[in-house]
Amino acid sequence: MEIWIFLLSIVWLITFIAGKVSFTPVFKKATPVLFLFCLWLVHIAFQVVPLSTDTLSSISPQAAEMYSKLDTVPEKASISVDPYATQTGLVQSVAYVLFFSLCLLLVNRRRRIIQLASVMIFSGLLQALYGSLMHMSGLGYGFFIKHGAVLQQVCGTFINRNHLAAFLVMCLAVGIGMMIAKLATETTDTWKKRFLSFLQLLMGPKFRLRLYLVIMVIALVMTHSRMGNTAFFSSLLIAGAIGLLLSKHAPRSTVILLVSLIVIDVFIVGTWFGIEKVAERIEQTTMQTESRVIAAPHNIDYWQDYKLTGSGLGSFYTVFPQYRQHDVGGFFRHTENDYLEFINETGAIGLGLLGLMIVVTLLIALRAQYKRKDPLMRGVSFAVIMAMSAILIHASVEFNLQIPANVLYFLTILSMAWLSLYLKTEKSKSI
Repeated sequence: MEIWIFLLSIVWLITFIAGKVSFTPVFKKATPVLFLFCLWLVHIAFQVVPLSTDTLSSISPQAAEMYSKLDTVPEKASISVDPYATQTGLVQSVAYVLFFSLCLLLVNRRRRIIQLASVMIFSGLLQALYGSLMHMSGLGYGFFIKHGAVLQQVCGTFINRNHLAAFLVMCLAVGIGMMIAKLATETTDTWKKRFLSFLQLLMGPKFRLRLYLVIMVIALVMTHSRMGNTAFFSSLLIAGAIGLLLSKHAPRSTVILLVSLIVIDVFIVGTWFGIEKVAERIEQTTMQTESRVIAAPHNIDYWQDYKLTGSGLGSFYTVFPQYRQHDVGGFFRHTENDYLEFINETGAIGLGLLGLMIVVTLLIALRAQYKRKDPLMRGVSFAVIMAMSAILIHASVEFNLQIPANVLYFLTILSMAWLSLYLKTEKSKSI
């Protein structure tokens, strides 16, 4: 993945030097968030810089203490207590920033943002179809290997059903946004037109997209992911409410129609495909049985020792065993909470930078929802608000932002926020 991103970036740079491409207006407008991304990279790079013992002790006393326990105490040591893991994370972070930049540079026309959305929808559809087939047929294959969990719930090519659920929710958000964009092009100022619009939705060209959404919802329900399904319902309601409040140019009846239709579909589909199992898992959830909840206080202790600069990106699995107690069983490669993992590994500085990126981008999406008259851009901004809300909700109990596939899709969503506000409207408005 990283190699392909670096190669694509080099190709773009060569064409830029040759004068065949240039920085897009959207890329220039996104300078604030790109600056924050660069600060993030500088912060991670600083974590692996060798520092003198005195300097390290003043910046990160706990890291200095960790190094002092080694058989051979180094003359210089880094803030990161696992420099190799942090270097790996730094290279990965560079690839992520380049990927985000490429989205802003290459999606420079209306047609391309539609193509981008279509690819995301089809990716979700393929995951839903493959995962459902492997589960319902009893074949039990994940990514070309037998995966026992597939027999119990839908996982797609992901190891963890929760990560598939987050992926599907992002794809669903884009699909719903595109549906809104299609509906918004129609005028339904009379009951007759509204009825005809409703029939067209059920039987016309839009039916294909609606069918894709239904298939993805079926797969989402069959993952039996508690927070994945909760995040989907919640983010749909949040984005719908915001859309109704801010979209002064949008015919509200079409938005209400779409939201109500999707909600009805979810309940109908859920009745047949196991929503009761999700509800049962939620009912059986207790503070005493959830290892992710039991481990949370130990993560707080972890953070207390690495408050400002963190223990180093990617170092969680190295450091956490020192803080876990007998009440926490199993091996934790990641903590079941993206917020805790980022603040543990990158400190308040790292989490603050990431938080600013999210807040700035969300404000851009909200502004697009309020200002843009173009139905496509309103639909895209709706998708951004819904997807961001879902991932931020899900991040409280899962580590989706440690999974490369989900990170790339989330970065694509972030780039779409800037595109929805600053990509110029072309004369042709066909979707």
